Amino acid sequence: MISILIFSIVLQSQTKQRMFTGIIETLGTLHEVKKEGTNLHFTIESELAPALKIDQSVAHNGVCLTVVATDHQHLHTVTAIAETLRKTHLKNWQVGDKINLERCMLADGRLDGHIVQGHVDQLGTCTKVTSEDGSWLYDFTFDPASGNYTVEKGSICVNGVSLTVVNSQPTGFSVAIIPYTYEHTNFHQIEVGTQINIEFDIIGKYIQRLTKGYV
Repeated sequence: MISILIFSIVLQSQTKQRMFTGIIETLGTLHEVKKEGTNLHFTIESELAPALKIDQSVAHNGVCLTVVATDHQHLHTVTAIAETLRKTHLKNWQVGDKINLERCMLADGRLDGHIVQGHVDQLGTCTKVTSEDGSWLYDFTFDPASGNYTVEKGSICVNGVSLTVVNSQPTGFSVAIIPYTYEHTNFHQIEVGTQINIEFDIIGKYIQRLTKGYV
């Protein structure tokens, strides 16, 4: 009963903001980076560009960013402000990097992944990649000081990809990657030492807040 109530609260809160599913639509390629004050402007080449409009929200490696320019052919541009750069690995992006892209969910669409806000909670680091003859197991660690946690077989969003937690630990977790995900997201570029964007399950965050109270 409690879980249904929390899910209802989450859905109501998401009607007031963008929502994603963690199902990546396509890979983009970082075409250009421009610095302006404390902001960074990223221009990305992708097959989504012809369909994008200015002021549209798109998740880039799990970070919700607003389209500020598009040539309606191959390129679109987004801006990351200082706060976003501090909390994500966007500050480390280099021209040529592959970027996971997902447009916000349509109201009548299927929720094939899980509820994703596009608001990165913190960074994580890849500590191990294991090939399992047809799939890959990735191990990640994160700083537990912020109070985030995972649940075994629960949902997690890594670089914008909706995944299931394996081997949940206080300071880390693992995810299993199938060939399709490996090839069609930038997981094939993640190696030991790579930083990743993590968004923890919003339902888990609501439960944590309700049980611990507001501070």
